[in-house]
Amino acid sequence: MALQKKVTVSPFFNFFIQFLIVATVFFAIGFAVGQKKIVVERRGFIPKLTVTNSLPPANQTVDFSLFWNVWETLPESYIDKSAFDGQKLLYGAISGMVRSLGDPYTAFLNPDQNEAVKDELAGSYEGVGIQIGFNEDNRLVVITPLKGTPAEKAGLLARDLILKIDDKDAIDITLPEAVDLIRGPAGSKVKLLLSHEGESETYEVEIERAKIAVRSVDIEFRNTDSGEIALIKVSRFGDKTNSEWDEVIAQVLERKQKGVIVDMRNNPGGLLSSSVYVASEFVDGTVVKQQMADGSVQSLAASRAGKMEKTKLVVLVNEGSASAAEIFAGAIQDKNRGKVIGQKSFGKGTVQDVVDLPGGAGLHITVAKWLTPKGNSIHGDGIKPDIEVSISKEQRKAQEDPQLDRALEEF
Repeated sequence: MALQKKVTVSPFFNFFIQFLIVATVFFAIGFAVGQKKIVVERRGFIPKLTVTNSLPPANQTVDFSLFWNVWETLPESYIDKSAFDGQKLLYGAISGMVRSLGDPYTAFLNPDQNEAVKDELAGSYEGVGIQIGFNEDNRLVVITPLKGTPAEKAGLLARDLILKIDDKDAIDITLPEAVDLIRGPAGSKVKLLLSHEGESETYEVEIERAKIAVRSVDIEFRNTDSGEIALIKVSRFGDKTNSEWDEVIAQVLERKQKGVIVDMRNNPGGLLSSSVYVASEFVDGTVVKQQMADGSVQSLAASRAGKMEKTKLVVLVNEGSASAAEIFAGAIQDKNRGKVIGQKSFGKGTVQDVVDLPGGAGLHITVAKWLTPKGNSIHGDGIKPDIEVSISKEQRKAQEDPQLDRALEEF
């Protein structure tokens, strides 16, 4: 028989063993719960929100049990079981959360909506050719119909109220939802109920969608008494705007123009960085300021040395000039770099940060107000031209352009 050595166990060692067993049990439970959470998150059902049984944000208490109560009750009680799609429910919940902020420009975009926005910035998509947004009353409006598109041919005007899209009431609708409804395959049709700004009478149009492919920068040349003038039309600030701008500026410099008219009419905006790039052709120093949530103000300076800082300049704006187009016009006006002619601009003075999310979704978040170089906010007010010139409906129909005519008089 083998000899056995007797081991004496201390009280401390007993405590250590008990502690280790308890820790192991809790680790196993935590691991199991964690594994379950990971699986659910992979399915897309649990958003990363703070709940009351953890550490809530300062001064906030969120009882997330209500969400799960509804989440479990709906599929149990709702009559149409085939209507339930977990991913769709999650997107709807996030969209509602974002919408509760009350800012029409802060929005959640599902993957299809996010892709549509990127296509638009790239200058190619299928739809009717309108840029839409919200007026000072948070009503859905036409910011501008793009030139040569079905929307322009149907008679839509900047600042027209959009009352219905097909049978969908547009009174309480998000921007991504409206874009989803208006866009569609080329050849299909959409019906819009609208009213012109300041008019109570409505009108209805049925528009056939088409492939929309529009350059963001175009140029033509006009003769004046003082010589040839370059007329540069900037229809949006998108992914290709900077390169297209450089192309036309090369033509202007080659032909030794006496002056430049930059037409920002019906430009709904787009990329802030592109607006700064174009403005840098004419001005140096601060182009735009951003007022952040904490009240601090940041200045964005010209991004490069401009080639036309001394070239005579006129800028055209109207009620369809918004956002990044207003940033450009505001910089030119504040620095007395050139005259702004036309009608008061749209008045969108907020900046949205674009966040790409997993799975192709996106989030547009209003992060700041933008200010002109002198510190003026134009949100809701727009930019008032140095020389105001309106265009009547009769002049539009006759394809007359008194605003451009007045701009040419400056040369």
